[in-house]
Amino acid sequence: MPSFRELLNQTKAQIREVDTGAAEASIAVPGTVLLDVREPDEYEQGAVPGAIHIPRGQLESSIENRVPEKDAPVVIYCAGGTRSAFAAKTMEELGYTDVVSVIGGFNRWKDEGREWKAPRVLTPEQRNHYQRHLLLPEVGEEGQLKLLDAKVLFLGAGGLGSPAALYLAAAGVGTIGIVDMDVVDRSNLQRQIIHNMDRIGDRKVDSAKKSLTLLNPDVNVIAHDTRLDATNVVEILSGYDLVIDGADNFPVRYLLNDASLKVGIPVIHGSIFRFEGQATVFSPHDGPCYRCMLPVPPPPELAPSCAEAGVLGVLPGIIGCLQGIEAIKLILGIGDTLAGRLLTYDSLETLFRTFKVRRDPNCPACSIDPADLVIAEYDEHCSPHPVLAAQ
Repeated sequence: MPSFRELLNQTKAQIREVDTGAAEASIAVPGTVLLDVREPDEYEQGAVPGAIHIPRGQLESSIENRVPEKDAPVVIYCAGGTRSAFAAKTMEELGYTDVVSVIGGFNRWKDEGREWKAPRVLTPEQRNHYQRHLLLPEVGEEGQLKLLDAKVLFLGAGGLGSPAALYLAAAGVGTIGIVDMDVVDRSNLQRQIIHNMDRIGDRKVDSAKKSLTLLNPDVNVIAHDTRLDATNVVEILSGYDLVIDGADNFPVRYLLNDASLKVGIPVIHGSIFRFEGQATVFSPHDGPCYRCMLPVPPPPELAPSCAEAGVLGVLPGIIGCLQGIEAIKLILGIGDTLAGRLLTYDSLETLFRTFKVRRDPNCPACSIDPADLVIAEYDEHCSPHPVLAAQ
């Protein structure tokens, strides 16, 4: 049986190695993947900027999710060049065709004065809180840090906003803004699960903030206790990465659509009515907008609110959770979102359907330059008042 040294020499004879100078030149080329295979405690002490971190022991189970293109150039380093050599051999066996190991590893890189820094990492408490996320290769520590950096605005702390906000807070979305000017009423508690009996009469934004911060202290909750209108919508949206639409009336939806196009952030739309719900994603200028799907608001008599027509209490929980999933996919850049697709749900038939939504090349909102969009009120349409989150 060969000794470790003999096995290492055999491995190095079967792979390609480069010195630190050649490695530095390689990673400057767009598309080159830099892979750090050291242990977490080593990585936390310092790493080469831009490196993907996968400990050597997790390489086989994680690499194909983190680096799906097997013809991508990959530069691997460890502390001294031993583990990276074995990692390079493993990747070649997995079908990767352009892999090199760095001679001398990070120790030599650092000794030669090349660029490095201490990476941002999760605290031990955060690792414990998000451990189920960390087990998912599509999320991992890098994805969890993206979630912590994300800023999501909720229009309404009602039936749709409640489940979505609770789950995104639990998932570690670092900043959650809530626009709502209503107070908690006992009739809300049939479906608006972010509130409770003790909060009846409280401002909804204050009640929601209490629930979310108690659930996860990592989350910074910003309360916008105001009516969303043409004078403030652009300013409010500008502070966020995406919007979860929990509005219950058409004037606010059209206002939000135009402002999101002007600011350039996605809107995750959800709506509910009696036993049915729907959800989609409006990604500015990359797909249809709300006006492409519904060019003209229906007349008020054809657009009753949930307060007038009723809604099954569990239904907004289902649609709100779907909105939350779409938000996480957008933040992490994973999966296929509902952009260009309308998902409908009939709770009585337990039936989901998906419909294609196409962008209108002549849309009065998304076919023009965002700078030319005029943000206007639409209060004359559909609803006698634009109060949010009456679901």
